[in-house]
Amino acid sequence: LNDCVFYFKVYVACQSMLIVLVGAVPKYHIEQEGSPASRAELAERIHFVDNFTSIVTEARSFFFSQWYLIEQEAYKVSLASSLFFAGLLIGNITFGPLSDKLGRKPVYISGLFFDVVFGYVTALAPNYDVFAVSRFFVGIVNGGMALVSFVLTQEYVGKSFWSFTGSLTNLTFAVGIAVYALLGYCVREWRCLALVANTPGVIFLLLSFMLPESPRWLYSQGKMAEAEDALQYIALGNGKERLNLKLKPSAGTLRKDESAPGILNLVKHPVLRWRTIVLMYIWYVCSFVYYGLTLNAGELRGNLYLNVALSGLVEVPAFPLCMFFIEKSWSGRRKTMACFLIFAGFACIFTMFLPTNAGLLLSPTLLALCGKMMVSAAFNILYIYTSELYPTVLRNAGLGICSMSCRFGGILAPFVPSMKSLSPPVPFVVFGITGLSAGFLTLLLPETLNKPIAESIEDLQSPKYQLLKNEVNFIVF
Repeated sequence: LNDCVFYFKVYVACQSMLIVLVGAVPKYHIEQEGSPASRAELAERIHFVDNFTSIVTEARSFFFSQWYLIEQEAYKVSLASSLFFAGLLIGNITFGPLSDKLGRKPVYISGLFFDVVFGYVTALAPNYDVFAVSRFFVGIVNGGMALVSFVLTQEYVGKSFWSFTGSLTNLTFAVGIAVYALLGYCVREWRCLALVANTPGVIFLLLSFMLPESPRWLYSQGKMAEAEDALQYIALGNGKERLNLKLKPSAGTLRKDESAPGILNLVKHPVLRWRTIVLMYIWYVCSFVYYGLTLNAGELRGNLYLNVALSGLVEVPAFPLCMFFIEKSWSGRRKTMACFLIFAGFACIFTMFLPTNAGLLLSPTLLALCGKMMVSAAFNILYIYTSELYPTVLRNAGLGICSMSCRFGGILAPFVPSMKSLSPPVPFVVFGITGLSAGFLTLLLPETLNKPIAESIEDLQSPKYQLLKNEVNFIVF
């Protein structure tokens, strides 16, 4: 079951990073001096050198109008990227609470369906306006259903496996960036690349109908019989014999005549309120630094496709480090995440002390890649850590609100590299300072290692949630 969701993250990565290659600016020169008087004149005088196409080089045909997003129109590439992240913001706000109310599976499948539809609209867009709007809608459904799929993956397994499944899920996203770079290297026409990157979504959509609903969500809603059936289905899929399993309602389990807790409980409950404020800022910083460094990969020196692939592959070593440290009692989730954020901040700041023409071992690019590895490690832990800090009835709502603030970082990130016009190190200094601040704020949160997962808001006050307790309904895993 989880294999489907893991590989699905490769598709999510291709959609998220689409603009890095589809919006890449090839080398070009314009014949004659002076600015062209019109787009038609520009089309006659411009000559692109590199052997790939993008929305920047879109040529005139019977169906498609010329775009030529250079010079005064160059901002539209960053704008399309920001619109995607603005869509992620809306998707996180809406899909989280919806999945808490309606269930994980139906919301996830609906989002994936529309993600595929709008992905094809992006590839066939006749002009920039349609392209930009389609990217906005892809962002809404992509961000929403990616969030729900992560929660669904976590809730399929017991808490002892959360660090492993969470890390593996995010690892496949990093690998997906490298896979997308390989696709871009093989498919140089941007419309074909967008089609190829979007088509696997159809396969995942069909496979997703085989997934069961989250047993944790069913249990939190008081649907004991359905939760038992889901657990039996998962156990049989793991090769176990049918178990005689009977779940008992917890004190916070919803009765049939009760409604699920609303998102306002994140504000009303004092523990959840301050926890959410701190987490929102940390999510914002992780997104701001992570996507700022990732989207900047296309502007680094050297081969475009190699740089994009390295920006993904450099994250791979971070995940085994995460899985090792977050399970140790002397480090846990909180200290490990704080250290990774602080190291990422220092790595970015130290770029200002290195000459741009130095060798690879002493170049700002190497430190930037190190910062990317550290912040991706922190981002990976953040997903797991946040899932453990919220009770089941509010887990998706909490993740949705945190991801909402995360998307503000994504919206601003594409414009930060332009600050290098002031001085080349300025963007990295901005990333570094924000990373350091988030690292120190992380120390204000509680540790969740070896603590049970709360199912309801009432559980947060229960003394039993101070000790790890093996629940019967996890033995099937």
